[in-house]
Amino acid sequence: MIGTTDIIITIGYILLIVAIGLWTGLRKKPAGAEGSGEYFLAGKTLRWPMIGLALFATNISCLHLVSLAQSGFDAGLLNGNFEWMAAFTLILLALFFVPFYIRSGVSTLPDFLERRYNRACRDWLAIVSIVSAIIIHIAFSFLAGGIVLETLFGIDMYLSIIVIAALTGLYTILGGLRAVVVTESIQSIVLIAGAVVITVAAWDKMGGWQPMEAVLAEHGAADRLSMMRPLGDPSGMSWMAVFLGYPILGIWYWCADQTIVQRVLGAKDENHARVGALFCGFIKILPVFIFVMPGLFAWALYQSGGLDVSALQHGENGAVDSKGIYTLMITQLLPTGLIGLLVAALLSGLMSQIAGALNSIATLASFDLYKRFRPQTQDAELVKVGRWASALALLLSIALLPLLNRYQSLFEGINDVIAHIAPPITCVFLLGIFWKKASPRSAQLTLWIGSALGAAVYALNKMAPGNPWAAFLS
Repeated sequence: MIGTTDIIITIGYILLIVAIGLWTGLRKKPAGAEGSGEYFLAGKTLRWPMIGLALFATNISCLHLVSLAQSGFDAGLLNGNFEWMAAFTLILLALFFVPFYIRSGVSTLPDFLERRYNRACRDWLAIVSIVSAIIIHIAFSFLAGGIVLETLFGIDMYLSIIVIAALTGLYTILGGLRAVVVTESIQSIVLIAGAVVITVAAWDKMGGWQPMEAVLAEHGAADRLSMMRPLGDPSGMSWMAVFLGYPILGIWYWCADQTIVQRVLGAKDENHARVGALFCGFIKILPVFIFVMPGLFAWALYQSGGLDVSALQHGENGAVDSKGIYTLMITQLLPTGLIGLLVAALLSGLMSQIAGALNSIATLASFDLYKRFRPQTQDAELVKVGRWASALALLLSIALLPLLNRYQSLFEGINDVIAHIAPPITCVFLLGIFWKKASPRSAQLTLWIGSALGAAVYALNKMAPGNPWAAFLS
């Protein structure tokens, strides 16, 4: 539980972000700036610093802060591979994908697939993109945020999620992409600052790098410092699995996922879009040091008696439920005032990712689904449809929480879902851009059959968890 001062800081931050989002989205626009283009793509006026920060904020949610710290506690620096490999994927986005997207003048990625292949590909990607945004970007973020707020404030997880959903949905649904990007830029700075604070606090408590190494060596855990694991490693993330498996996930996430790429589509021009993606790739160097490493320090502190994890222990063998390790670090390592800052950072990540996903869902539902059946729809009606779609997505994501909470690790859960969605979409986008002979029929079958196989394998793995049909990243 945290004190009154920190609660005031947290509430004040939430109200400030909501106020900025509403002011940005609802203030009077210049003549000619009204309409669906302004609401969904910020009138294509975004500059590269804002694009880079918004990309980072949409990616790094409360889920990432909580789950990457958990992964650092459980397995060391291993999952930092996802962060550093993302930098290379963002270079691909800037060099190869952005020129195609910007020059074709598309509003959504399903729109791009229709121009490259056919209408069936557009419809399928629009539906899959909405589903993935609800599950990956919203529901998992809600789950992480709910765990943190319940631990810190003692508030029921579902009640806190409903409140955050209502506040974030308020400025996102009313304000559109411009409100989302402006608030995400602010939240990126707060998030990074908060993560640096907890890293420094853990480092100071441990006494530096060498004492941490000594604890790891004493407990036979020196391999926790390695991000390159040998073939056959029990984690299932050997160096070969990472280098061959991650690009399939990463290219979909960074180059073909509407929630992420929408910031690029709102760029002022191609150069701003490309530099914004590269800027985000540069920032992605930081998470290993400020998100994953604090979890590793927490494990060393736990082993050396510097961190009390009794509140997380349960069962006969005293197993530690590491989902709450980041919250525990906040309450035990930080003084009053800084705890409020860290909670604000966590809420920054939560609100920014939800906001980005809601705007993406609104765009897909309006442009790619509703407008197909009513091509003469006016801008005002498109915006209204987008707002209703966002509100419905919030309700569906909350309904999914009990199911997703069954995952032992949040990071494992989100990547498990991505691994079953990404392969066919990655294949279709790569071949569509780099191979002129890729045909509409082949793309359509790849999306349909690939998605069906992914769903079947996912279902089989859940029905027979001890005998996985396909290992992660395999």
